[in-house]
Amino acid sequence: MTATDYLELMLSLLPNGQLWDDLRQPGSGVYELLSALAEEFGRVDARARQLRSEMDPRYATELLREWEDFAGLPDPCTNAKAVTLQERRAAVVSKLTYRAGQTKAFYVGLATALGYSITIIEYAPWVCGLSRLGTDTLCGGHNVRQHWRVRVHGPRVGRFRTGTSQCGIDLLTKISRAYDLECRFKRNNQGHRNLHFTYEGTRP
Repeated sequence: MTATDYLELMLSLLPNGQLWDDLRQPGSGVYELLSALAEEFGRVDARARQLRSEMDPRYATELLREWEDFAGLPDPCTNAKAVTLQERRAAVVSKLTYRAGQTKAFYVGLATALGYSITIIEYAPWVCGLSRLGTDTLCGGHNVRQHWRVRVHGPRVGRFRTGTSQCGIDLLTKISRAYDLECRFKRNNQGHRNLHFTYEGTRP
């Protein structure tokens, strides 16, 4: 209800009679008193409606900081911090509705959402008579199944080049690691699985 609604309600509750009819008119002391009360009631009502909106993080403003604390934000795995109101709301909703998985498809989708293109190699043990050279098999026992190689595509490995790089400044090899990707993968990873990240080199 608005202040006008409260004022009309209180005026309607006054007794009947010529005296009270005059007191209902703007400018009278009773009218001014009830008008001031109605303004306060309207303000409290509006704040109550606002609180109802604050209960949904998609529309929260004043309680957004509390929602972020509840969701564990800012996320240590995210390099880019949400700045705008819309970004902060979206980050909270994303964190609260996030559903993890353990399939290769889930991890590929997670990498895509972070802006990376990857290939996951899931190793299998070498079996005589079944395995072939050049496939994703390793010598060893069945524990090799617990190793995944995550290959991050794109030119992320730079090497020292004569005529281009500077001695004493540029490193012989510089890897632009995807820290946010590695952090998210390790956080969702099962305890028995070992993740190994490899990066592609830059084109000459």
